[in-house]
Amino acid sequence: MTCPACGVALAKVTMDDIIVDVCEGGCGGVWFDSFELQKFDEPYEEAGRELLDVRIDRGSSVDQSRRLRCPKCEHTVLMRHFFSVKQEVEVDECPSCGGFWLEVGELRKIRSEFPSEDARRQAAAQYFDDVFGRQLDSLRKESEEKRARARKIANIFRFICPSYYIPGKQEWGAF
Repeated sequence: MTCPACGVALAKVTMDDIIVDVCEGGCGGVWFDSFELQKFDEPYEEAGRELLDVRIDRGSSVDQSRRLRCPKCEHTVLMRHFFSVKQEVEVDECPSCGGFWLEVGELRKIRSEFPSEDARRQAAAQYFDDVFGRQLDSLRKESEEKRARARKIANIFRFICPSYYIPGKQEWGAF
């Protein structure tokens, strides 16, 4: 595989039985296959320490505005988005294979954002509540009002048609 940013051949590096592709001697970027980044993104994870100091070529230039192509899925353009709700680190993710491309220094920033996965989840839940909380509360209230109206209508029908009435089983009634 070649580096999507600078075109250098990616070196395979094994850490804790996980093989990641590193642009050593180039721009210093790292390719994580699907679900591999989760094993390196927290500060207490030992395996990720080696990836923080990748040997780079100072003369290597990377156009930050250029859209990158996935090193695995050659014809797929990577999607650039924020890694977490803090919106401090932008990463490139492949919509086809789920891999992540991190430029030099991005793994260090990701590892410093949150102390644990639980803290990351709590921050995401808080952010979601801040953004959508009012709308969800109004929808819940509206839903409860609709449920109350439906109960009133059901009670009216219970009065008109008692629960002990089974169509076709009674000798009395119009049905």
